[in-house]
Amino acid sequence: MTPAPFDITEPEYLSSCVVFASPHSGRDYPSAMMRRSVLDSHVIRSSEDAFVDCLFEAATDFGAPFLRAGAPRAFVDLNRSPDELDPALINGVRRQGHNPRVASGLGVIPRVVANGRAIYRGKIPLSEARERLDAYWYPYHATLQDLLDRAHRRFGQTVLIDCHSMPREAVAGIARTSSCRPEVVLGDRFGAAASGDVVDRIEAAFASAGFAVARNAPFAGAYIAQAYGRPSRAQHAVQIEIDRSLYMNERTITPNDNYDNVRAALRGVIAEIAQIGQGRMPLAAE
Repeated sequence: MTPAPFDITEPEYLSSCVVFASPHSGRDYPSAMMRRSVLDSHVIRSSEDAFVDCLFEAATDFGAPFLRAGAPRAFVDLNRSPDELDPALINGVRRQGHNPRVASGLGVIPRVVANGRAIYRGKIPLSEARERLDAYWYPYHATLQDLLDRAHRRFGQTVLIDCHSMPREAVAGIARTSSCRPEVVLGDRFGAAASGDVVDRIEAAFASAGFAVARNAPFAGAYIAQAYGRPSRAQHAVQIEIDRSLYMNERTITPNDNYDNVRAALRGVIAEIAQIGQGRMPLAAE
């Protein structure tokens, strides 16, 4: 099976400057990849943001488009730079300085999944890595930029909501030093990717829905927030990480008994976020 590079759902009427996107919820694992992998079809999903696309698909009900990846993160990581190629995995790649993500096996073509478990038996050719980038990484990002440009032209600003999930253990350290374990972490790269008023409104939307919210710790935003966050140009990007244990069993990768409650709460959050910029009149109809 060859996964589609992405799937995009458009609202019936574009009324929001917000663009929702889920780059890590793809779950169409190519058969050729699985034949070469040392992992079974369950373990390989451990790095996947399972169900995040389902949790945020209500975006279109509130006038915003929703872009979701087709290919899984273990195949190509859309939240990495295309030049973050891992010489320990890809033949013909030279080591260039120290990149902690690449060194840990989490480059744009990942070498490992969660807990450092190797995906492949050996290396893959550079030509294959480039084929993945050409077929999946570049089309996804071209489409994402097109959506942001369209919103900016129409509303004079745009906000990217980059939707992710985090394992419960990722915030365990915070819980030891704080009275409240965060359930949602907003990453704006410490103000470099989005203006404070935009992040304030997003935080208020989650808080009013009952979520415990933190900013930039332990996740401040990765490649997408860095590449698309340009608040001086009225293009904002905020990475959202939601504790997976709220809505799924992390061991079995299945929805838990609280899934419907979380999905309903997030629908209200999405509605609030989608209102950002709606006070402005559209600059032009398309």
